[in-house]
Amino acid sequence: MNPLLRNILAVIGGWLGGSIVNMAIVQLGNKIYPIEGVDVNDMQALAEVMPHLESHHFIFPFMAHALGTLVGATKAGLIAGSHKMTFSLVIGVLFLMGGVMVNYMLPAPTWFSVLDLLVAYMPMAWIGWEIANRIQKK
Repeated sequence: MNPLLRNILAVIGGWLGGSIVNMAIVQLGNKIYPIEGVDVNDMQALAEVMPHLESHHFIFPFMAHALGTLVGATKAGLIAGSHKMTFSLVIGVLFLMGGVMVNYMLPAPTWFSVLDLLVAYMPMAWIGWEIANRIQKK
């Protein structure tokens, strides 16, 4: 297959695969640690309750961001026709941009914002590339 087409598919597939994992983990977290009386699909209601949430409510969002990025970056690294590390890191940047936007929209505690932005995206993208690289060497 044409390397350019594979690279385009790497970004689309990595973004889509990572997003599916992200949403599945967020939904699981909402079932395990529901926020009573709040529609989690209503950003305004969620923004109002965020400062009052306990730390366990942030476990699944962090896992969703980290594992979504990891899966997406791994998938991109496996699909890309060239510059595999670059495409894995592109997925990390895309997810990081989403994380920055959510941090502006929802007033999460500072500890969570720092942890999320520093650990859940670019390090996970790099690890995803490492995983893809090791799989392809076998």
